[in-house]
Amino acid sequence: MISRSLAWHPLRHLAAIAGFAFFLCLALAARAEEAKTLKGVALVIGQSKYAHITPLTNPANDAREMVKLLTDMGFDARSVTDRDAAKLTRDLERFAEDAEGADVAFLYYSGHGIEAGGENYLVPVNADESSLANAGEALVPLSRVIDKLKATVPVAIVLLDACRTSPFPAGAQIKATPASAGQPITAGGLGAPRGASVVETTQGNADNLGTVIGFAAEPGRPALDGAEGGNSPYAAALLRHLSAMQGAELSSVMRMVTEEVYLSTETRQRPWVNESLRRLLYLGVAPDEPQGEEGLITGERRQLLLTIADLPSLDRQRVETIAKADGVPLDALFGILRALGAKDMPEDPVALEKLLKTQADKLKKMMEERDALKSDDPEIKRMIEAADRAIRQGAIATARQFLDDAVKRVEATVGAVDAAEEAVKQKRLADAAVYARRAEAASLAFDHQAAAKDYAMAFSLAEKWDEKLKWNYKNLEAEALNAYGYEKGDNASLDKSVAAYEQLLTFIPNGEKNDEWAITRNNMGVVYQSLGERDCDTKRLKQAAQIFRESLEILTLEHDPVNWAAAQNNLGNSLLAIGQRESNTQSLEDAVAAFRAVLAVRNREKTPADWSDSQNNLGIALYSLAERENNDARLLEALAAYRAGLEAISRDEQPLRWGTLTNNLGNTLNTQGARKNDIAILKQAADTFRAALEVRTRERVPLQWASSKLNLANALQNIGLRNTGTVELEEAAQAYRDAALELTRERSELGWASAQNNLGGVLQQISTRTMNSDKIEEAITALRGALGVYKRDCSAMDWAMTQLNLGNALQTAGKLSNDMARLYEAVTAYQAALGEYTFERTPMQWATAQSMLGTALEAIGFAGGGPEKLKEAVAAKRAALTILTKANGELEWAQAQFNIGNSLNMVGNFEKGTESFETALTAFNAALEVYTLEKMPLQWAMAQNGIGDSYWGIGTRKGDKKVLENSLAQFEKAKEGFTKGGMIPMAALVDKKIAIIQQALAGK
Repeated sequence: MISRSLAWHPLRHLAAIAGFAFFLCLALAARAEEAKTLKGVALVIGQSKYAHITPLTNPANDAREMVKLLTDMGFDARSVTDRDAAKLTRDLERFAEDAEGADVAFLYYSGHGIEAGGENYLVPVNADESSLANAGEALVPLSRVIDKLKATVPVAIVLLDACRTSPFPAGAQIKATPASAGQPITAGGLGAPRGASVVETTQGNADNLGTVIGFAAEPGRPALDGAEGGNSPYAAALLRHLSAMQGAELSSVMRMVTEEVYLSTETRQRPWVNESLRRLLYLGVAPDEPQGEEGLITGERRQLLLTIADLPSLDRQRVETIAKADGVPLDALFGILRALGAKDMPEDPVALEKLLKTQADKLKKMMEERDALKSDDPEIKRMIEAADRAIRQGAIATARQFLDDAVKRVEATVGAVDAAEEAVKQKRLADAAVYARRAEAASLAFDHQAAAKDYAMAFSLAEKWDEKLKWNYKNLEAEALNAYGYEKGDNASLDKSVAAYEQLLTFIPNGEKNDEWAITRNNMGVVYQSLGERDCDTKRLKQAAQIFRESLEILTLEHDPVNWAAAQNNLGNSLLAIGQRESNTQSLEDAVAAFRAVLAVRNREKTPADWSDSQNNLGIALYSLAERENNDARLLEALAAYRAGLEAISRDEQPLRWGTLTNNLGNTLNTQGARKNDIAILKQAADTFRAALEVRTRERVPLQWASSKLNLANALQNIGLRNTGTVELEEAAQAYRDAALELTRERSELGWASAQNNLGGVLQQISTRTMNSDKIEEAITALRGALGVYKRDCSAMDWAMTQLNLGNALQTAGKLSNDMARLYEAVTAYQAALGEYTFERTPMQWATAQSMLGTALEAIGFAGGGPEKLKEAVAAKRAALTILTKANGELEWAQAQFNIGNSLNMVGNFEKGTESFETALTAFNAALEVYTLEKMPLQWAMAQNGIGDSYWGIGTRKGDKKVLENSLAQFEKAKEGFTKGGMIPMAALVDKKIAIIQQALAGK
């Protein structure tokens, strides 16, 4: 670093500085004499680590950089930081001593400072509230420091970056000595020195040439501390301008510093200087012309700062107001006004304001569009960036100079660019074709993510040169992103696909709704459909349906039958997804109609894949209606649709299509097998899912794999319910857990919730058979997790189903632990389910929920709730039987009959007669029409046990030995069934009943 010297110069005329409405020209009379090199000393103080009051972040940084600056400028400078009262006082006394023989003493202080009673105090780092009682000793009065320097050295410069808000409590007062009267602390910071507005002295050194006191903010106003780890605005301005002003007179430098802070803080802070110099102080020799970009910018900015300093306050406020209202840099707007000059400035304030507003609008537009100004030429890019920096700092003339140079560079290269442009075009299009070819190969290998990246690259290469290829590559990118997002469950890729289609729409001139618009919108709707199927909210699904309807207004059957069929098919898919979440069946009926309309147009021979897709979609819609209506005819129609679709394609040529149809066929078989209570059909369904999983692999299509895993688990669960033991049920639980590995909550909320709901249901069934309380708690956790996703207002049917399953799990938990509270929770869950499962809309589900509600009420009654609860249980179960019949759901009907028998047996325990026991016998015998020892040994055993209980009650009431013997025979049958089904604890319980009855008979 080159050291710089200090010098006195004789008073002379200052150079004229162009103002906004006038010229500034200040003249001071004096004798002419040669410049004299001066000796300067400096002390820099930084106070950050206050022990008892608010610490400050930046003073230490400010001090470190200021002492380096002053040393480089030729001062004998030293720095001290974080000084207590004794050390700070000693530092200042030593500085006054060191100043003897010097020409200039420079004191810079950064830290807390306060003012009271006309005296400014520097605050040591050990100060606390008690320091205020003896401020003359515990704090450092500034006047004392200044007086010593004025008595010692000809020129004293004191810069105080201490105008911060008082760190002491509001209302605190200062006493100079303990005996002094208290003075309130000024709230806003330091104040002007005592006495006149210009620092003068009649005492001390006769050769004193004056004093400069600089404050970081105007008297009584707080200053900013700056960003943490940096410098205060005041220190930053000093470092920028004091360091570069060799040859500049100090008062001009300080005016620049003032306006720099004013601009950098966006008018929130404006430094203030009190000076009484009787000579002009210059910091070094006259400067060379500024060099380099930053030198040119800084040079013009300094002239701007001096101009701002002399601008009338009304003009300054006008600029501030417009800059703030338009959101443009204050510096730049002042620079624009300075570029106008006094000659061309309107005298009328209204005209001036209008002119400034017009220029501010131009400036704002220029700033908004600067990112679009790009160049491959590094020299032009550098010049443009330099011009942008210059404009922001108000150096308008310098910015024009930079842009003049940029234009010269452009003009010099125009010929070469024209010559190369055609070659570049051909090269870009050829390169794009290579990327597109690689994308095609990636798509063939099902690497849609890689294909999307290559199509994006091809688009970027062709975008400038060929409109047709630009459209094609962007469309292919969107399709690849959709394929990857759909197959991998990556919603981010689906969102990117939507964005790509949105971009495609901007390529259509004037927003015309033509065929390209309709096709693009249709494809975008497909992506919304995929996103909507993974989201609890139906918003995206409804968006998709609306998009398809709008596409169909353009792609009419007469105009474009192929694309009409595609859009109609997509509309059906959206209606189907919406209908599956609604409690009514209107959307499902509309979906069926949409698919049938498509099949009337599509031709199996000409477009077998499309025809197969429509058969698949029709099958799903029919299946959904069959579930809702308990309509076996709909199931048969669905089966026929899937099988027709499978006949039109082959597994080898269309593996994923084949897998989807096979999976959906399995779903329908599973439902059919459950309704018919036919284990052979259920096993056929399980085998169908296993076949689908051979092509819907986890590596290739993880979400489809998970979906088939869920469906396989459903079939295994249905088989397990009809078999003894828990083998199939455990297999089902594991399959649900496997599915959840891909159906995560992040990737597919609804898929994850479905896995959790089904897992909870099968765990409840395992727990019932094994009396395992751990399993039931896991089931409850899983079901509550599903309810965190399923909401009644957007997934009503799924929500109701999960409430039903939760009721079952809570009921099982309550019975296992004799916990009445859990049983009441179960009742609440069943009642919640019945809020959606109504007699009119969903009769089968309503009947199932009524039946299970009855079992929970029965358990409450048996556990102490009394006969009234038992009677409520019987009423709920009888209500279920108004819907459930052996023909429309024999398993559910048998379960309801069994449940009624149980409740009636318990009611009979509270009655004197035998009517309830006798009615219970009828119900149990009805259940045995379905529950056979061969097909369902456990359920058969439970029914036989119930019959035994009924005979026991009747025989006891009547004292009839023969009836009691009948009871023993039924219990023996029950033991046989429990043993065969592996439920040894239940067999042991029956043994206890047998022993009690045998003792009673022996006593007779």
